[in-house]
Amino acid sequence: MRTAADRIRHAISFELIALLIVTPAASWLFGKPMFEMGVVVVVSATVATLWNYLYNLGFDHALRRLSGSVRKTIPMRVVHAVLFEGGLLLVLMPFTAFLLDVSALEALFVNASFALFYLVYAFVFNWAYDVIFPIPEASASAKHGA
Repeated sequence: MRTAADRIRHAISFELIALLIVTPAASWLFGKPMFEMGVVVVVSATVATLWNYLYNLGFDHALRRLSGSVRKTIPMRVVHAVLFEGGLLLVLMPFTAFLLDVSALEALFVNASFALFYLVYAFVFNWAYDVIFPIPEASASAKHGA
């Protein structure tokens, strides 16, 4: 299992890198001012950061309980990313509709576009993070056996 400090580093780096990509791209794609889209992205990122920490903690506990390990196969990474983005989509849609003054359908489209980006981004980021900051095998085995 990862430490709390490692999970915080993971969540913050995930969101900061995404902010640098998403804000200008979304402003251009949806024809909204950079400020408005920036507010949506920053609030969404704040909510997503909290969701990221809680979701990943819960997912790892469930995965360890079900499989005996927190190591993720490629199919498990796909399930991980889809469930993460689906939950986040439901939480953020009403806020997006309100702030951008768009219909629920338009907010769904905006958020689905974000979710599609983040689905791919989460898969790539989490895989890269695991390579750059691997879970020490001895620590993972010792904690599992305890």
